[in-house]
Amino acid sequence: MPDDFLKTLLLPIALITVLFGMGMSLTVADFRRIVRAPLSSAVGLGCQMILLPLVALALTRLLGLPGETAVGLMLLAACPGGPTSNLISHLSKGDTALSVTLTAASSVIAVFTIPWVVGASMIHFLGSASEIELPFLKTFVQLIVVTILPIALGMLVRAVRPQFADRMARPANILSVVFLAVVIGLAVLREDNLADQFRLAGPASMILNVLTMALGFATAALFRLPRPQQITISIEAGIQNGTLALAIALGLLNSPGIAMPAVVYSLFMFVTGAAMILIFGLRKSARG
Repeated sequence: MPDDFLKTLLLPIALITVLFGMGMSLTVADFRRIVRAPLSSAVGLGCQMILLPLVALALTRLLGLPGETAVGLMLLAACPGGPTSNLISHLSKGDTALSVTLTAASSVIAVFTIPWVVGASMIHFLGSASEIELPFLKTFVQLIVVTILPIALGMLVRAVRPQFADRMARPANILSVVFLAVVIGLAVLREDNLADQFRLAGPASMILNVLTMALGFATAALFRLPRPQQITISIEAGIQNGTLALAIALGLLNSPGIAMPAVVYSLFMFVTGAAMILIFGLRKSARG
């Protein structure tokens, strides 16, 4: 599979499809809910946008990660939640409306924070002499094109044709999973030192996933939020948009090494997501 096909065609299509499907599940009311429920929204966004990158940074130090792997973990932590988190939250009997709100809000915020976090991480971990560079303005513009525009278009479709949007929800979810699986497979095939990369990125990615979910749950409990919101904030803190991380790592940075944490993470998050569904989703009711 030629590299150009993955970077210029498959990755953008995968990301746009995923986010267009997410947009069809959103309404303007989802953004207004931030104002109506400020505490739960603030706690959730704080866990996603502040706590998650701090945990990732601590892990790069504690585990002594090499440069590209460390940048990849920071990239992953800077990404917003994805549509998978909404589905897992719903099946876990969390607060689905809050999950959708946090995913939508973090997707908008991440357009501004990703270039800064990743750029700073590359300078810190790779040094100014690195052959890999993050074009800041190009990254910002492309993030708007491949994230905000598909979400906005999906929201427009839902507003104009709500029944069509509802019918397309399941096919869009299935297509998202298929695209993600194909992109992960191609990213893995591009890596020469696969075993070494998995050995480096695997533990860090899995610890990041489990630890941020636990901290998200604990933080929501500390603020005495209802149990469904504790579940949702836990999931939103730990289930990130791996497709976006892969698109940036492979499409903009052309670095399989930076992409490897997202590859491992995108696979492992289904394990922890299934655990949340088994623990909370099979209960008769989610107690507040």
